[in-house]
Amino acid sequence: MGSRQRPGTPTLEEVAALAGVGRGTVSRVINNAAGVRDSTRRAVQRAIAELGYVPNLAARSLAGRRADAVALVMTEPDWRKFGDPFFAEAVRAVGDALADTKVQLLLTLVRTDADRRRFVEYARGGRVDGVLLMSVHAEDALPDMLADAGLPTVMLGRRSVDETVTYVDADNAGGARSAVAHLLNSGRGAIATITGPLDMYVAQCRLRGYREALERAGVEIKPTWVVEGDFTEESGRRAMAEIIDRDPKIDAVLAASDSMAAGALSVLHAAGRRVPEDVAVIGFDDFLRARHTEPKLTTVRQPLEEIGRTMVRLLLEEMEDSAVAWRHVILRTELVLRDSA
Repeated sequence: MGSRQRPGTPTLEEVAALAGVGRGTVSRVINNAAGVRDSTRRAVQRAIAELGYVPNLAARSLAGRRADAVALVMTEPDWRKFGDPFFAEAVRAVGDALADTKVQLLLTLVRTDADRRRFVEYARGGRVDGVLLMSVHAEDALPDMLADAGLPTVMLGRRSVDETVTYVDADNAGGARSAVAHLLNSGRGAIATITGPLDMYVAQCRLRGYREALERAGVEIKPTWVVEGDFTEESGRRAMAEIIDRDPKIDAVLAASDSMAAGALSVLHAAGRRVPEDVAVIGFDDFLRARHTEPKLTTVRQPLEEIGRTMVRLLLEEMEDSAVAWRHVILRTELVLRDSA
């Protein structure tokens, strides 16, 4: 009888009965253990296929077995954000870091509270051994839900200065300070910034670095110089248009992502402002896009490959020993000088 005709979920006992073997033999076949005759193994596999039996992965994990899989979870409510190069670069960095292991990478999108609950139940069922989180906003409860479930978790970035879950981050405030210091040293005096979404700590840090550099130089920051974006190119266009409309004397702008910097460049070109002669522009990330803007983009490089490697290393260590302390790692950024500033 096929599984579509059978009500309810097939059990281990039903598989054993159909194959004419004991429960222990079925378990050994599922776990690929030695000591089972080929003919018996084939009979059990046929019974599993016929019944549509799915092994209880939670029971297997309780028995100390591994799923040999980790989930990379993107916690972003706005689908449009997935077009940003940051997501592709982060997935590549983590994938490269796992390439030499036997661990499978599962990519999961979480947008709503219902998604969060479903994912935690899925992960608790033994289907993954650990979780990597990215694009986490300030009030996101998912890291705490995973910690409460006892799942090894490492975040790319953090929710606040008081983060408790293990994370790997770039020195976002330091990177922004170095960018603004370069603009000041180049003789710029009216420096605006396009921030990321300020419910994300990464955006708060880049804004803080901008403010600190100007305050140290004795430059009073005008309210019209700070406009919030959301890391997308469209938000960079919108913010840049707002800035030059509010304060036409702006001579430099720090955008908190390369995508927003690209949007700012297009608005400046359309407004007849020369870059960098009239307005200098600096981005943040140094992804491939930065080398193909016109002019080529001066930007703050965050070491995403190293971030990916470090996240994977910390997660694998936590999977091996759940008693290890939460670790907080901040990696250096670097100002990459090109043509736009």
